[in-house]
Amino acid sequence: METGTGKTYVYIKTIMELHKRYGWSKYIVVVPSIAIREGVKKSFDITADHFQQLYGTKPRTFVYNSSRLHELERFSSDAGVQVMIINTQAFNATGKDARRIYEVLDDFQSRKPIDVIAANRPILIIDEPQKIEGDGKKASKSLTALGLFNALFALRYSATHKIERTKVHRLDALDAYNKKLVKKIAVRGITVKGLPGSTAYLYVDGLEVGKGADFPKARVELYVQPAGSASPKPKSVRLSKGSRLHDISNGIEAYKDLVVVDVDANQDFIELSNGERIFAGQVTNDLTDDAKRRIQIREVIRAHLDKERELYAQGIKTLSLFFIDEVAKYRDYTREDTLGDYARVFEEEYAAIVADYLGQMDLDEASERYRAHLTSIPVGKTHQGYFSIDKKSGHQVDGSVKKTGETAGQSDDVAAYDLILKDKERLLSFEEPVRFIWSHSALREGWDNPNVFVMGMLKKSDNTTTRRQEIGRGLRLSVDQHGERMDNPVTVHDINELTVVTDESYTEFVTALQKEIVESLSARPRKASPEFFAGKIVENPTTGEKVAITDDQAKQLQFWLTTNGFIDYEQHLTDKWIDRGEIDMPPMPAGLDEYHYQIADLIDSLHLALPAPTDGRKPKKVPLNEKNFHRREFQELWGRINHKAVYQVEFDSAELIENCIQTLDKSLKVTVMQYVVQKGVQLASLEAEQIETGEGFKVATTKVEESALSAGSTVKYDLLGEIAEKTQLTRRTCAAILTGVNPATFAMFKQNPEQFITEAARLINEQKATVIVEHLTYDPLDDRYDSSIFTENQTAQDLSKAGDKLSKSVYEYVVTDSKVERSFVTELDTSDEVVVYSKLPRGFSIPTPVGDYNPDWAIAFREGSVKHVYFVAETKGSLSTLQLKGIENAKIECARKFFAALNRETARDVTYDVVSDYSELMQLVGSR
Repeated sequence: METGTGKTYVYIKTIMELHKRYGWSKYIVVVPSIAIREGVKKSFDITADHFQQLYGTKPRTFVYNSSRLHELERFSSDAGVQVMIINTQAFNATGKDARRIYEVLDDFQSRKPIDVIAANRPILIIDEPQKIEGDGKKASKSLTALGLFNALFALRYSATHKIERTKVHRLDALDAYNKKLVKKIAVRGITVKGLPGSTAYLYVDGLEVGKGADFPKARVELYVQPAGSASPKPKSVRLSKGSRLHDISNGIEAYKDLVVVDVDANQDFIELSNGERIFAGQVTNDLTDDAKRRIQIREVIRAHLDKERELYAQGIKTLSLFFIDEVAKYRDYTREDTLGDYARVFEEEYAAIVADYLGQMDLDEASERYRAHLTSIPVGKTHQGYFSIDKKSGHQVDGSVKKTGETAGQSDDVAAYDLILKDKERLLSFEEPVRFIWSHSALREGWDNPNVFVMGMLKKSDNTTTRRQEIGRGLRLSVDQHGERMDNPVTVHDINELTVVTDESYTEFVTALQKEIVESLSARPRKASPEFFAGKIVENPTTGEKVAITDDQAKQLQFWLTTNGFIDYEQHLTDKWIDRGEIDMPPMPAGLDEYHYQIADLIDSLHLALPAPTDGRKPKKVPLNEKNFHRREFQELWGRINHKAVYQVEFDSAELIENCIQTLDKSLKVTVMQYVVQKGVQLASLEAEQIETGEGFKVATTKVEESALSAGSTVKYDLLGEIAEKTQLTRRTCAAILTGVNPATFAMFKQNPEQFITEAARLINEQKATVIVEHLTYDPLDDRYDSSIFTENQTAQDLSKAGDKLSKSVYEYVVTDSKVERSFVTELDTSDEVVVYSKLPRGFSIPTPVGDYNPDWAIAFREGSVKHVYFVAETKGSLSTLQLKGIENAKIECARKFFAALNRETARDVTYDVVSDYSELMQLVGSR
């Protein structure tokens, strides 16, 4: 499981499920370090009430301590779920305390603790096994010692296993990103670019777009000659097209004849009169380490303020984390104010940037609230260091760092981790002024605060830390002031973006990170071979019957992919398949076309579409076109659609029960448990090679046997409870469905209880969804969306996907995700019939039973030119090939009902539909 996806939660829930299903109650969680041990214990503590609600009981946990063996006694004797958390140093080290686990102890009734543990036949949960078990060539001390625990079995959880064992589940970096379970990543790097024939120093911090004629502007640091001073000083200024650097620098000779001839906010560069382009993040001279660190600190502060401004109104606290390699750089006790060099630079840069930021802010209500919050926090209280504390002096000091072994380069500093964990929840509150955290780079495992949005790596690179490890502490999804996780699929990656500020160039950092991710994905299949497809299960969309793809179908499918140019000679997917939304798809062969969507998903899984981190300097807030926004036509359209609404579903339970009974009788299929008996015969003559390769026997006969009883038939199942939980229906409704089915259908339960429960719940849920959409009604409310959603909480966007400034859009630019959308925008902006249009902001959504829905476009046409003047559109490319999937289809059907209700209640005409391009839109609105 990828870092940040919640593996601790998963194994706690696994523990509770194993106890619920099989009655197993003794568990030992084995961790490689004190840092992870303390984090795991904290996770058990804060989720205890949650699991109490789910299971009616909660795990009793304790950290193993050789001086508190009464807890081990309780672990053995008490009923219920008992969990012991132990770090490897407690049983594999050579110290006195570690040896006690193997000794006969007088204070433990003349017993060895290890014997008491072994007698319980515990289940082991091994967290980060690659740090415990070694590399597989030779068993580590920890792995050998774990054998003495006499475990019933072991479950291992890690993002990077070194020893391949039976794999139960995989959630790798690619899956985690695509399922939106972790933050996406942005990078702000620094690149040195020389100016031929010039010694002029320029650092392009970033580019800005705005409403005035002098935009776009570039934030640039250059040297300025202060009046009355002999030495030039660096200063940040804003440059526009035509800015003369010699004048701005007060006559410094290096800038003579250098004029800004272009400022390109789409591609993020300024062009000088000597023909040189300097991109955001580039600096024209080599930098000292101190100068680099100052720029990094400045970038962290600026990235923090940009993110904080966006999230403050949503009740989400923004934290930034600096990793340094020496405490003295942050805290210097020889100075009166105890500020180290980095802390001093931070306070100087923070004061300057906040003053500049406040001067650039708008004067709307939301901005004023954030302004009040920002100005209320003194600079001295907004940063804090989390380091080891010297017991004698009370000073912050460098903790001990491991020199060798799996944890080389890391610290097991208990005091520092206690401080981190103690303040974890407090740091999430707006009441706490600390927003910038400083920590030792060796303490990286302790930091997993979900609201870290910016990370600054102010340390020399070393070989003990990969980039994935460096950013891993900031990948968890954030929470708001109520502790609610920000995981709404519509907005999850708008909110959750981790910006990494590094002293490498953007390209260097991203290339290295991508390489590490690819290495971690080496086990994923990449080739569209017959072997990959054969045996894969697909489901008939009409009957629900599951069938396996045959060897012959697999071969025909590969041939189909080859002849259509969807795979190359190495059987890897081509761009033609990846961009298939732009073409008409040929039908699939061998009767597989009815499974089109599922097989397309199978093929898509072969594509390593790595989540390339974005350049953190590129995204910008897109300015509103005030003139278009206040046009009468747009205000009229907005006034028609900005109603909030509630929905209700009124249907007869008897109808749902009857539909479910018919569907189960018709479509429920349960596989009889099968096993294969193979008889082998040793070869008449053997070579040494055949013995080594395991080819000394040949299969003589193969026979498939069917078992009328499930292998797990001795387990008692709560059939009603399981189906009620999976369908969210009452036990009474589930009982009515199950008692109504044919006896032959119900008899399938004995053949395979697990599959019966899963399949029955799936079919019932399908019927439930159908009934819900059929019987859904909307009631528009008097409460309306405020116009501020067009500017408030707006996410910064990469303008390289935006094209030129637009003339009819409510926003100056529109960022598009496909050629279809880009073409649609171009035609809207140049159409005679269109007066004004807008990409609807994320804040505007329609509630549906399958999640909130955010339509794409609001368009106002010129009266008299079309029949339907006001239109809300969803663009979906080529409808024949893009394959609108179940949930998305359901949302669109709900949206149709919402707008129908809106028109009915308000007596106003707003048309809603899905279109593939502008010509189809014009057919729907009906030209006059």
